[in-house]
Amino acid sequence: MPKKEKVTYCGTGRRKEAIAKVKLIPGSGKITVNGKDVHEYFPFETLVMDLVQPLDVTETRETFDVIAEVKGGGFNGQTGAIRLGITRALLESDEGNESDNNFRSVLKKAGFITRDARIKERKKYGLKKARKAPQFSKR
Repeated sequence: MPKKEKVTYCGTGRRKEAIAKVKLIPGSGKITVNGKDVHEYFPFETLVMDLVQPLDVTETRETFDVIAEVKGGGFNGQTGAIRLGITRALLESDEGNESDNNFRSVLKKAGFITRDARIKERKKYGLKKARKAPQFSKR
């Protein structure tokens, strides 16, 4: 008797120093980050709201369970990385659907497909940070 395979859609997201591997599994809408519930992992509700935006826009919040493994960066970067990972996984799940109401146009319009390439600028010698100079003394 052949084993029934569960369909999973994967997406990788990056933001600042954070990298997230996201899996979408057909389910009830449960979100898990690094083995913990999303509300337990992220300290602020605004971060959770930001994270689920692609699911809300495509109206698939109750359709998929989200399992995310994320490392590096802070809470903000991790949220952005997971959001991009969810977006890419949703695009993978929608492949082959050549209807006008596809996820790509909705996600593109909302601005979720574009990767935010801003990263920390390197420190230059003679300066305290990337651009902050030491205090100037005239005498």
